[in-house]
Amino acid sequence: MSSLLIVVSSILIFILAYATYGSWLAKKWGIDISRKTPANEINDGIDYVPTRPQVLLGHHFASIAGAGPINGPIQAAVFGWVPVLLWIVIGSIFFGGVHDFGSLFVSIRHDGKSIGEVINDTMGKRGKQLFSIFAWLTLLLIVSAFTNIVANTFVSTPQAATSSILFIILAITFGYMTNRKGVSLRVGTIIGVILLFVCVWLGTVFPLELSLNVWIIILAIYIFVASTAPVWILLQPRDYLNSFLLYAMMIGAILGILIYRPTIQLEAFTSFKIADGQYLFPMLFVTVACGAISGFHSLVGSGTTAKQLNNEKDAKLIGYGGMLIEGALAVVALITAAYLTKGEFSELLKGGPVNVFSHGIGVFMSKFGIPFEVGKTFVALAVSAFALTSLDTATRLGRFIFQEYFEKEGVEKQSPLTNKYVATTITVVLGTYLATGGYASIWPIFGSANQLLSALALMAVALWLRKSRKSFNMITIPMVFMLIVTLTALVFLIQSNLAKQNYILVIFPVLLFILAIVLAFSGYQILFKKENLDN
Repeated sequence: MSSLLIVVSSILIFILAYATYGSWLAKKWGIDISRKTPANEINDGIDYVPTRPQVLLGHHFASIAGAGPINGPIQAAVFGWVPVLLWIVIGSIFFGGVHDFGSLFVSIRHDGKSIGEVINDTMGKRGKQLFSIFAWLTLLLIVSAFTNIVANTFVSTPQAATSSILFIILAITFGYMTNRKGVSLRVGTIIGVILLFVCVWLGTVFPLELSLNVWIIILAIYIFVASTAPVWILLQPRDYLNSFLLYAMMIGAILGILIYRPTIQLEAFTSFKIADGQYLFPMLFVTVACGAISGFHSLVGSGTTAKQLNNEKDAKLIGYGGMLIEGALAVVALITAAYLTKGEFSELLKGGPVNVFSHGIGVFMSKFGIPFEVGKTFVALAVSAFALTSLDTATRLGRFIFQEYFEKEGVEKQSPLTNKYVATTITVVLGTYLATGGYASIWPIFGSANQLLSALALMAVALWLRKSRKSFNMITIPMVFMLIVTLTALVFLIQSNLAKQNYILVIFPVLLFILAIVLAFSGYQILFKKENLDN
């Protein structure tokens, strides 16, 4: 099987889906280009900031991508490349794209508030509180997992540490010059992208070597600042500039595949059950994660992105289009595993999925003149930059949800827990504390919680569509399927940790399972009852 045929066909299918299914969703949901968005109505200069679509797409894509669409498909390739490819394509179009677009849309119709507020409007205060607890616990796991991933990456690849610090300085300068000094976006982008690659080069020349615990402390300080600073000065410009790293990486990979045309050597399908006792169902759908659908995306879309959307017409590009671009990245990631023999794949996977990915892209880029080592180092640096992007976005989202949980309408004096610095401190301290337990112990729980969150977010979108007397049929199948998949995965995870006597790691999945069951049952009663929601 030709890898070129797989990549080209997948991209063409995504383009067709964007033009047809994406447009159909926009029409069904009633996208209104004349309606004012929360970014324009509130515009506080900190979180609510009207943003040009190309900049917001960069922020949104960088935030939702991270290392997820790279790690997931490569890890899932142990089941064979065919089931992974099918789930990436079908999942991105009919599951993840609908989930991301819907979450963003209903959020902008609720003052840019989180999905929890949408649930408050359809299920009441109790539903909102339960969902907020679930989402915040999931974000703690994300902060923990990505803090550990980034810290370990900086230890193993100190070049990435230097580049990432320089990225931050560059982003602050870029944000200040384009937002406060009148520098045009086009000029700023050209200069910024050039300096971005200079940062990458400087990282290879001046690697910064520190211990794991020191990096965890530094990252904790950084994400605290990133969560509380105005979005235009750091988060938005850094994500926008970093998106060019990913675009360059994807273009380089696709160009390399076009020239090299590697043949798929990995088995099309291995087994329903692999050696360590994991079953294709449900683990394939949990492992691929962000490559097809991710609950984290709903928190990004209804957290930071909805507060920056300048016009409702941009929701399709950013929500649905962003997910399809991520699907394309997931296909490329799969190819870096699938063109290898089984033995080569197993050997490279010992260094982690990023090692497989960066090695593959390095080989592809070498076919048009870029030295293998340079290409591999560039890819590793790019992936680490995006993992850091997901980390600080998750922290900011955790802060939003924590504040919303304790806010009381119509009360002038709010609880200290609604203070952004207090909310951020609690989120950062607990998240980084969990990070000290290690990546391997946190990631399986995060994967299941993340995908279960997507099912609950789809339920929230369906409830809002029903209340608004709009069709929600396109939501029902993805919602029910993801709920079954992830509840099953949590049961397996609980059984596994009980057998290993890892009782602490049993608490999180048990709590998440109970919360999800309660929310799903309450949502089902409302969603499928005969009378109108507003009666």
